[in-house]
Amino acid sequence: MGRSPVSLSRLKLGRLKVVRRQLLQRYEHQPFVSCLAGLYGCQWRRYQRAKAQPGECCCSRLECGSFGLLIVTFFLTLVFLYFWSEAQNDYNDFDWFNFGNLGFWFPWSVVLLVVSAALFTYIALLLVLAVCLLSEGQRLYLHWSHKIGILVTLTFSISATAVLSDLWSKEWKTLLLSFQVTAPFLHVGGVLLMTLLSWPIALHFFRMNKRVRQVIILGLYLAVLFTLYLVPLGMYSPCIKEEGTLGPAPILIGHRGAPMLAPENTQLSFQRAVEAGGEGLETDVTISYDGVPFLMHDSTLRRTTNVHEVFPNRTSTPAAMFTWAELEMLSAGAWFLTRDPFGTASSLDLEERSLVENQTVPMLKDFLDLAAQHGRLVIFDLRRPPQGHPYHDTWITRILEVLHNESSINSSQVLWLPADQRDIVQELDPELQQTSGDRASIEELQEEHIVHLNLHYSSLSQEQISKYASVNISTNLYVVSQPWLYSLAWCAGAQSVTTNALHLLKNLHKPIFLMTPHEYSMMWILTDIISAVLITAVFIFHWWRERGLPFWSGSRQVHENGPYSKFRTAELSDVWSISSLSVRGEGRSQPTSPNLPTISEEPPV
Repeated sequence: MGRSPVSLSRLKLGRLKVVRRQLLQRYEHQPFVSCLAGLYGCQWRRYQRAKAQPGECCCSRLECGSFGLLIVTFFLTLVFLYFWSEAQNDYNDFDWFNFGNLGFWFPWSVVLLVVSAALFTYIALLLVLAVCLLSEGQRLYLHWSHKIGILVTLTFSISATAVLSDLWSKEWKTLLLSFQVTAPFLHVGGVLLMTLLSWPIALHFFRMNKRVRQVIILGLYLAVLFTLYLVPLGMYSPCIKEEGTLGPAPILIGHRGAPMLAPENTQLSFQRAVEAGGEGLETDVTISYDGVPFLMHDSTLRRTTNVHEVFPNRTSTPAAMFTWAELEMLSAGAWFLTRDPFGTASSLDLEERSLVENQTVPMLKDFLDLAAQHGRLVIFDLRRPPQGHPYHDTWITRILEVLHNESSINSSQVLWLPADQRDIVQELDPELQQTSGDRASIEELQEEHIVHLNLHYSSLSQEQISKYASVNISTNLYVVSQPWLYSLAWCAGAQSVTTNALHLLKNLHKPIFLMTPHEYSMMWILTDIISAVLITAVFIFHWWRERGLPFWSGSRQVHENGPYSKFRTAELSDVWSISSLSVRGEGRSQPTSPNLPTISEEPPV
């Protein structure tokens, strides 16, 4: 016996319902949810999990507090990780600072970076697990071990930030400078994150029964979203400029030579700096007890020589209190191989390692002759000898004697940095390029015949650099070793930079974040538009999925209401169990077809 049109119509309707429920139903994803719950709260078995009903809170007060603490820890850890990542330019200073306090060398900066990255990854994974569980409608049960992990991470982030803020406060200026080049990309990342969060936000918004909760969750989300959308209006970056307005690349001055390639303040280091293309050489000068100016940055010899082996009882003696004969007995290169401050010593071959080991403390005369031979500019800090030193009062005169009478350098190659007795020095040798380490008014600088400024990179300001350049006062920034910071100095118009990374920055042919205002506007406007479209689509989809969609069968419209979360996998049986349908014919019932199976509905195990 053939089926009646009504029976066929209802059979088609049942199949449509199956297709619709397969599309709209929120499946429990048993293995997936079990894995999420196991990793987050060690709730590996199904019966150990409780499912939140629409409109109910996702967890107890304790778990709500844990989730809130997880979010706070995530943001604090992210801030510290970003802060310390952008501080890489000064890692070497940080490690030597610790060496001076602890008495032994260790790459603490890298260890701190690795630990902060590992803790951030751990917290980020926990947060992703929590969001996924909430999206699946599961209650949160954070395992006690993770709660301890969150507290440890939070304590680490707060303590590390506090200590570094106290001992290394200038790094916060580095962080602010980094925003001038990374802010456009951070904006894109923030908008992407908010777009991804639209899925769980929309899901819970439409599942909530209480209007107040709906308003709060949507209001907070939209407030953060629209703030991100409008943030670019307040952004500033010197690397966003019209095409053709970028000035020449800053001149590169080797900081104590090329300290990544050879031990600092040695002849080998300065030779490597010249070979790497450095147009200037920077060093530090001290005068020995018998009047020989030599190159040494620290007040003692402990860090960059083997004084502890040759003169074990004089490791804390000022370097200026040694005679030149004593200084010639020291190695100025062996420490570079044992401590490897930049992680580059391991790449040296046997011949280069032998050269490094044989480096001695160089005289100022040899340094100036090398610069004169290659036509390089020089700039040096001058250490005044301590009280009781024979040259304590005549130190400036002694340096000028070496410049004029003992070396072959031309005075015009020297950027004279020492501020003491500047008037006398200018009168004795007007060809020296007077250089100041302090910012001052243009009038004051011109009165002292200043033609160069030597400033820490944290003083970087496009406005100030342009103001000084307008009266032919150039700006040198020190110490700039990271490509992003060099790009920023380039865009800001700095004329030169002192760097540890000559061999790296020399290969940078344009700023890495350079873009025109039009390109920048297109980037953030398109980002905002695409994000808004996707978020709107997500909210519409969840609204459609929660409230159902009308289906048509012939001339009759069949509409199904109710949230999709009511349905479970086992509930598909009421569609396939056609035997439960009562088909009315012409005044009598249509019997159930024996060919269709009857599936009883049972609660999931």
